[in-house]
Amino acid sequence: MPSQTIEIQGKRGPFVMERNVQIPMRDGANLFANLYRSTLSGAQPVVLSLGPYGKDVHLSQFMPPAFEELKARCPVVTANSTLQHLVFETPDPESWVYEGYHVLKIDSRGAGKSPGMLDVNSPAEFQDLYDAIEWAGVQAWCNGRVGLLGISYYAAGQWMIASLKPPHLAAIVPWQGASDFYRDRTRQGGIFGSGFAKRWWTRSVLRNQYANPDSPFVDIVTGERNTGPAVLDAAALESKRKDYIGQILAHPLDDAFYRARSPNFDQIDIPALVVANYGGLGLHLRGTVEGFLNIASKDKWLKVQSGSYFLTFLMPENVKLQQRFFDRYLKQLDNGWERESRVEVSMRSVIDGVEGNLTGASWPLEGTKWTTLYLSGKRLSPSLPTQADRHDYSAWSEGVSFELGPLQEDLRFAGPAVAKLFVSSSTRDMDLFVTLRAFDEAGTEVTFFSATEPRSPVSQGWLRVSQRALDPVKTLPHRPYHTHQTTELLNPHEVYAVEVEIWPSSLHLPKGYRLILCVQGQDFERLNEVGEQRGSGWFLHNDPQDRPQAIFDTQCSIYSSPEHPSYLLLPVI
Repeated sequence: MPSQTIEIQGKRGPFVMERNVQIPMRDGANLFANLYRSTLSGAQPVVLSLGPYGKDVHLSQFMPPAFEELKARCPVVTANSTLQHLVFETPDPESWVYEGYHVLKIDSRGAGKSPGMLDVNSPAEFQDLYDAIEWAGVQAWCNGRVGLLGISYYAAGQWMIASLKPPHLAAIVPWQGASDFYRDRTRQGGIFGSGFAKRWWTRSVLRNQYANPDSPFVDIVTGERNTGPAVLDAAALESKRKDYIGQILAHPLDDAFYRARSPNFDQIDIPALVVANYGGLGLHLRGTVEGFLNIASKDKWLKVQSGSYFLTFLMPENVKLQQRFFDRYLKQLDNGWERESRVEVSMRSVIDGVEGNLTGASWPLEGTKWTTLYLSGKRLSPSLPTQADRHDYSAWSEGVSFELGPLQEDLRFAGPAVAKLFVSSSTRDMDLFVTLRAFDEAGTEVTFFSATEPRSPVSQGWLRVSQRALDPVKTLPHRPYHTHQTTELLNPHEVYAVEVEIWPSSLHLPKGYRLILCVQGQDFERLNEVGEQRGSGWFLHNDPQDRPQAIFDTQCSIYSSPEHPSYLLLPVI
């Protein structure tokens, strides 16, 4: 595929696109990239992304609902850009080239127009990204500083590559990107996140595999099939990719396979603007916050936002935030960025809005009142239980719920939560699916529009009880850290104490509203709704190999008594 230079007419004037630029790798291979060039003279910093979704696949093709939501909900974005080169989860070049940045988008090996072995989220792919950064950093049109910017896949890889320390990588902006390949990306609480993994692998990755003749994606510029001129049959395509799903199923515990795909946080010391979003339950939210907490950089900032991160990423105020950060660390401008609040957290309202931002110097926020609410009957109470209760439920049912409220006064909380439960099972294992829900005075549920679920609950948590062992060093009172390195099967009907990590959330609940803790043995879904999106979106855990019915379709019990004080720990503001 020959490279070519094209002049593009944007809303603010022309800019240059160099198509199919070849970037050499250490093993002699070449990856194909598009370089969107700033019209300003002189060397400029580079904003770079590398991934498998297709540098030439427009958002309207890759995820049509997200593009329609963007046009409907964010008209200010369409007013400021033609969006003609808007590619999924990566920056819109038109928002950057006029501001003195080059944008480099690269097809990862084996995807789109880059031939080779398709091996997503792998050490081999991280090496390729390292080489691409170093190639860009020494080009005459680059000022020697490269920044990484992108959502989800294009954010998650930033943690790993930053820990490898390519010399020309100067700053990162992981926008809602998982940092722990086991706990965030593939096995929430030790349970295989099969719903998303299988959908993502077949729809997002395999359809764009290099030389796939059946790809539905077409090139933005040419209108031709996006996966290059070569054609491979099904057997040849299979031989040119690693079996992503098979690899995960073959590794049920957090072993060397996952550690090779998760960063050494101690090695990340470059500036980082980390943006998490409550709308990422089941995939990115936890790991984005954990990445911020654990990296060694002294120059790091955390923003926790609300909504669909596909859309918020492109909002002009957030693009300006990204550019202010990069202006400071890629252009080395003294623009006062250091005065930005180290932590800024959106406080959600019950009408699926944001009523304001809370700022502080740390996460969780200083002054958080950690409030223990004990299970007492079917209620949540600040008082220790005085009698013994046992709540029985079938694992594959709607489970059992515990209620706080109607509230006598407003309740505001922001941060992670914990459910400490005393449980038993009729079999040798059990899975816990914990959901925080809220309801108004009339019984209408409070829900939130997110990236992949239009009616997301307040928050969720997961745990395989046979993997209940805690790391005594990494565990915090408000955030249990499970080792996931051993399996300790249960004795049927014996009581075990477990701590379930509930992912961060925020909410201002008015007087009269109710907060519900729901515990199940299967994914939270509203059974009266139809379609894929019934509360947990695509983030389901229903693989029969990982969750055989004979073990996980069990009879479960939750205990609450003076000897077994089950509780919810809530981060009250």
